[in-house]
Amino acid sequence: MEILDPTHETEPIGGEAPARLDSLAGRTVGVVSNGKEGTKAFFAHMEDILRSEYGVADVVQRVKLNYSAPAEHELMQEAMGWDAVLSGVGD
Repeated sequence: MEILDPTHETEPIGGEAPARLDSLAGRTVGVVSNGKEGTKAFFAHMEDILRSEYGVADVVQRVKLNYSAPAEHELMQEAMGWDAVLSGVGD
């Protein structure tokens, strides 16, 4: 009998969470949506709140190409330039 172990053979590479932002004022916040209809109005309202109540300078809204798959590499690369990211789903 052969027993297979599905766990990964090496230790995962660790990382540290980035420092928290003191404020969102003047920052760029990215919003990544899964593209379902329920997110459209919610994220539009969220953008209004981020700008009016938190002083966010720019809100970048992006929609994944496939709602059930991870975000595309290009989108993840773009997100590296944002100060903060919100991600959400809607049904």
